[in-house]
Amino acid sequence: MSVEILDGRTVQSFVEDEGAFNSCVDARFAALDADRDGRLSYAEMARELAALRVREAHFGADAPAPAAELAQLYGALFARFDRDGDGAVGPDEFRAEMREVMLAVASGLGVLPVQMVVEEGGLLRRAVDRELAATMAA
Repeated sequence: MSVEILDGRTVQSFVEDEGAFNSCVDARFAALDADRDGRLSYAEMARELAALRVREAHFGADAPAPAAELAQLYGALFARFDRDGDGAVGPDEFRAEMREVMLAVASGLGVLPVQMVVEEGGLLRRAVDRELAATMAA
């Protein structure tokens, strides 16, 4: 993890660079696809959500959630990704939902720079690196 300064334009510009964005998202998809079948099952997605501590990190919870509550939360998030409702998330569905998530992050950040902790190798880190490289090349 590192502390970086970014704003919504940093993230939006990264998402709009289709080649860079899709490459990063596709690599994340491949890393999550444990059985290498080209689709993400609920179990594969739930492992990632558990590792990210989605409930604790994003809902301000300081106590472990009951299993039923986590299953409901993870099910709802999985359903967002499983756009065709076939019980698995394909690469196109994953890419489309990640695009929406990142554009929502960009919108939430707005135009004023903020300092935030970003995960090494994560999409926000990639957005910052892309912007830095463009600045250095200019």
